[in-house]
Amino acid sequence: MKEKGIYIIFITVFTVLLAGCGKTKEARAHLAEAQGLYENQNYEAAKLEIDSIRILYPQEVGVLKEALVLMRLVERGQSERNIAFCDSLMPIRMEEAEQLKKGFVFEKNPEYDDIGNYIWKQLTIERNVQRSYVRCGVDEKGVMYLASVYYGSRPLNHTGLKLSVPDGAYAETVAVPYDGGMNYRFKDEGNTTEAVTYKSEKCIDAVNFVYGVGDKIRIKAEYTGGTPYTLYLSENDKLAIKATFDLASVLSDIETMRVEKEKSTQKIMYLDEKLKNNEQ
Repeated sequence: MKEKGIYIIFITVFTVLLAGCGKTKEARAHLAEAQGLYENQNYEAAKLEIDSIRILYPQEVGVLKEALVLMRLVERGQSERNIAFCDSLMPIRMEEAEQLKKGFVFEKNPEYDDIGNYIWKQLTIERNVQRSYVRCGVDEKGVMYLASVYYGSRPLNHTGLKLSVPDGAYAETVAVPYDGGMNYRFKDEGNTTEAVTYKSEKCIDAVNFVYGVGDKIRIKAEYTGGTPYTLYLSENDKLAIKATFDLASVLSDIETMRVEKEKSTQKIMYLDEKLKNNEQ
C-alpha cells in the first residue's frame, strides 16, 4: 500500500513536470514568432505576440524575462521608425508652410506672448479699426481661431457666431460667455467694441462650413447670444478663412511631428538604459 502511494506521487510529479516542459516549449514558440516579427519590423504584431506570452504563460518566468527584453527592443524599433518618418516628412511640410505664410503677417509681442500668430494681411487689427468683421488667425503650433468683432453705438453683448448660406445650410461656433479675455468689451467715445474669440474646437464647424462653400455664394454671419446683428462675409473674408485653415493644417502637422520626435527620442534614451541594465 505504501509503495502504491509513492508510485502515485511519482506519477503526479512526473506529469506536472512534463506539462511544465510543454508549457515552456509553447511559450518559447511564441517568443520565437515574436522575434521573427521584430526582425521583419512588424512591430505591432510582435507586441501582440509578446502580450500573448504574458497572458497565457504567467508562470514561465525565464521566458517572460526574455520577452520583456524583446518588448523593449520592439518599442525602440518603433521609436526609431517614428523619428525617421518625422525627419523625412517634416522638411516637406515646413516648405509648404513657408509658401503659405506669404499671405500672412506674423504678430508676436515678446513681452506678453509665448506663441505668435499668423494673420491674413488684409485682416490685421490696424487695417480694420472701427468696423465690424469676422477675423481669423492661427498660432505657431497650428491652433486656429475665428473672432467676431463688433463696433457700433450700442452694445450687443454677443457670445456666438452663426454662419449660413441662402439654401438654409449653416454652422455655429461654440458660445463663449463674457470673461474679459476670449470675450471682451469696451467703450470709447460713446462707441462699443466687442471681440469674441472662438479657438480650436470652438470654431472648427464654422471653419469647415466656410471651406466647403463655393466662391460666389454669399455667407451671412449672425452674432448670437445678445442683441441680433448681421453682416456678410466678403470674398476676401472667405479667402482668408480658407487660407488660414490650410496654414493651420500644415503647422499642426509640423507641431505633431516635433512632439512625436521628441517623445520618441526620450523613449529611446529610457529603453537604452533599461537594455543596458539587462546586459549587466
